[in-house]
Parts: sequence; structure tokens; C-alpha cells
Amino acid sequence: VKKIKSAVVFITSHGMYEASINGKRVGDAYLTPGWTSYNKRLQYQRYDVTNLVSTGQNVVGVTLGNGWYRGIIGFSNNKNTYGSDIALLFQMHITYTDGTTALVISDDTWKSSVGSITYSEIYNGETIDARLEQNGWNTVSFNDSNWSGVKVGNFGYANLISTENEPVKMQEKLTAKTVIVTPKKETVLDFGQNLSGWVSFKVKGKKGDTITIYHAEVLDKNGNFYTDNLRAAKAQTTYVLKGDGEEVFEPHFTFHGFRFIKVEGPIALKAEQITGVVIHSDMKQTGTFTCSDPLITQLQKNIQWGQRDNFLDIPTDCPQRDERVGWTGDAQVFSMTAGFNYDVASFYTKWLKDLALDQQPNGEVPNII
Repeated sequence: VKKIKSAVVFITSHGMYEASINGKRVGDAYLTPGWTSYNKRLQYQRYDVTNLVSTGQNVVGVTLGNGWYRGIIGFSNNKNTYGSDIALLFQMHITYTDGTTALVISDDTWKSSVGSITYSEIYNGETIDARLEQNGWNTVSFNDSNWSGVKVGNFGYANLISTENEPVKMQEKLTAKTVIVTPKKETVLDFGQNLSGWVSFKVKGKKGDTITIYHAEVLDKNGNFYTDNLRAAKAQTTYVLKGDGEEVFEPHFTFHGFRFIKVEGPIALKAEQITGVVIHSDMKQTGTFTCSDPLITQLQKNIQWGQRDNFLDIPTDCPQRDERVGWTGDAQVFSMTAGFNYDVASFYTKWLKDLALDQQPNGEVPNII
């Protein structure tokens, strides 16, 4: 058996993907391959996976979700904006210590199945039924004899481009500041800060126990959980327990804009069991501001949080309701401030290339890109 010197993977998908090799996650990017005008520009990502492969047998596993490609997006519950399929394109370059090379590609030898994610939409959230988990599905020891084959599609490669902006990554984790029982007797956790991302939590319970987490930006004037401003976006994640000791849950192909969460289910969760995960494009901070007036200092802090919450692969108008799209006016008005706060050169460059390609024949630019 030849010894591997290096292994590099190139991946993209229709929909979103999360890849693993021998059960370990490939890379630390989220919501990949990002959002572009897919029919004209589809990004692929490159990962050095030398530390994940081993001599002998290896297993590649990829989970696919709807994402922006075919999920609900826009203002009228539109689906299949770019296509109705989900698909994977995968290529691994292996270099051995003797100088020879090999390719592993996504072809008709691959197998597929469904897993524990039973529903996933950006606006509405995700449902994970841990009872459907196929333990060890992405490891060498798994028996995939019951899995189906795959269909090889031919979409061409003309629209493939390398990724030039920073990926979306986990930036920090927040613990809930307070637990509130509202006048309606709902259990609500307050993170003390609006954020874009999701919550992860650890829980023990019985098989079939179901926990639903709702997300909101504000409470109403009576102190009750308020979601009317989310419009059609359900913004909820649901978990069904397999009842096998401590379980850890977090979504994969969705995100929420929130400060408060409401927890429903037969298990009383404590604040320390729940973590708020902040995600945004991995741009580097370039500007800071403080002054003698705490209100003005806080105003600048709010502006930076607003940027972080909305610079999620594209510059969005909001991260919470059934919108979250690239309004050209918002992105232009804020661009100078954005550039003072963070290094947004590659972030804007990537998005403006989509803008150029989405221009009308007469040069007119659509409201959203």
C-alpha cells in the first residue's frame, strides 16, 4: 500500500454541502458553496485534507441540503430559483511519497441515502430526527449495502469559479444572559445581543422527545415572545431525540437572526446547556472606535454588529425574516462604513461580479443581486 504525501479536495454543489473524510469534517467553512448567480458563477472550495486521509481504506461522506439553490428564497415562498436538483461535484488529488498521483472523483460508483435531517430551509429552519441517524455512515466500518446508487448529471463546467472571498465561519459563541418566563408562561432565553447564526445545545431525554426552538429579535410591549416581524419565515429548529445518553444538536443548512429564543418540549433546558453560535463572512476587522460618550461608543458597536449580522457571503438587508437578499441600495449606502470597519475588498469584489453579470441588456441593475 502506497503512502500518501498530500491530498487536496475541490468541492461544490447544487444546494449546500457539508463534507467529511473518515468521519471528520472537511474545513471550517459553513453554508458552502456560498451564494452566487449559480447559472453564471458557481464557486468551488479547495481544502487540504492530508491530515484526514490515512493509508489504506478511506471514506468520503457528503451531506447535501437545499440552500439558496433550490430552497425557499425571495418574497413569495419561491422554490427552485436556480434548479430543482441537489448535486455534488467532488475531486480529490492524491500525491504519494513515490511521486505518483491519483484522482478520486464523484461518479456512478458513489452511493446515497437519506439521513437525520428531514427538513431544511434557510427561512424556516431545520428538523433533525436523531432516531433516523445512521451511526458511522461516513466511516470505513459502515455497511452501505442498503444504500442506493446515484444519478450522474451533466451540468457542464463553464460556470465553475474558484472562491475569492472569505468563507462564512463560526466567529464566537455566546451564552444566554437570562432566562425569562413571559406573561404567557413561555420559557425564553435572552442572549443580550442580536446575532446571526443558530443555537447548539446538549440534552438528555427519552427516545422521541421533541424540542422546538423558536427565534426572535424582540419581545413585545407586554414582554411576550414576538415574531410577527418575521412575516412568513418560521425561523424554528426542531429536534427529535434518539434517547441515547447526552445528545448534541445544531442545524446545518440554515441560519437565524435573533436575540431571544423560545424553547418548547418535555425537557427543561438550563441556560448553560444552550450556546448561541455567531456566524458571518470571515472578514478581518480594520477599524475600531471609542470615545468618552458611552452612548456613541455603543452606537458604533451596534453598527459593527449590524455589519457582521448581514455580511453573510453577500451583503443582506436583514438576517431574520423571509428576505435576506442583496439589496443594491443598502449595500452601496453602507459600503464606505463597511470598509472602515472591516476589510471587505474581496467580499464586495465577489458580489459585484454577480451584479455585473445580472445587469439587464440595457445596463440597468436589478434591485437585488
